[in-house]
Amino acid sequence: MREYRGLENVEPEANCVVSVGTFDGVHMGHRLLVQRVKELAAKHGGPATIVTFDPHPQLVVGRSNRPPIRILTTHEEKRDILASLGVERLVVIEFTPEFAALSAEEFVVDVLVRRVGCSAVVVGPNHGFGRGRQGTAEGLRELGRRFGFDVEVVQPAVVGGIPVSSTRIRHLLADEGDVRLAARLLERHYEVRGVVVRGDGRGRELGFPTANLDVDSPHKLLPKDGIYAGLALVRGKLYRAAVSVGVRPTFGGGKRVVEAHLIDGADDLYGTRLRLFFVERIRDEERFATSEQLVRRMRQDVEETLRILEGVPEPSYQ
Repeated sequence: MREYRGLENVEPEANCVVSVGTFDGVHMGHRLLVQRVKELAAKHGGPATIVTFDPHPQLVVGRSNRPPIRILTTHEEKRDILASLGVERLVVIEFTPEFAALSAEEFVVDVLVRRVGCSAVVVGPNHGFGRGRQGTAEGLRELGRRFGFDVEVVQPAVVGGIPVSSTRIRHLLADEGDVRLAARLLERHYEVRGVVVRGDGRGRELGFPTANLDVDSPHKLLPKDGIYAGLALVRGKLYRAAVSVGVRPTFGGGKRVVEAHLIDGADDLYGTRLRLFFVERIRDEERFATSEQLVRRMRQDVEETLRILEGVPEPSYQ
């Protein structure tokens, strides 16, 4: 996959088929868009192209009365997933207040037609673009008739009678900790990436050494505080892991942290990049009266993690 950072580095390509959006999470619905882009690109004889934004638009023009959005995928994660899906060209636009001020027509003409080049555009039915998301799918069709490109609207994926959306997945993860259902909507386990840093060493003192993760982005959404069965990818090897997200209330609380006990063991991880995959929630974070009670519970968590992961096929990751 060819990646272009900034419109100034992009040259229009004949017969290009494009979809545009934040693609946060690259969930089941996004995958339908990508699949249709690939099918039409093969038919038109041009590259399958995705146009996306960095940072997430809501981090730039979010409403002041709402907390900042938590993203499902960092740019690195999004890029890796789109490449694995067979996208041939990824155009990444820096989202700024100035870019946000472009009208719908200016965005289509200046970006999609003149800079990216497009013979067809694929969007969802609720797609909005341009200043204040004033552009609609029907408006895009009208612009397509004027500027010579086709428009196809792909219906959203539906699970449990409810459309799949990034907002729905954020709710499942942050409010419910339902990483299992989130994985179904994402069509992969939810992932957090970062570098292993030194912690306070309490896990090692208790007999359960943990890898403490310095998460790649401060805007990355972390699942609801609690204990999870998960998988950790380190140096190309996959480990079973009992994962904790929270403030460690038994030791007085504090900064929210993500730490993983790699059950199969991995030494000297400091400074190493690690990818954590959340498979299933085990329990809420708890405050224990003594460290002995905590250790007994941690043993149970490891046993439960092994039970859960026994039926989980080893996934293939990029």
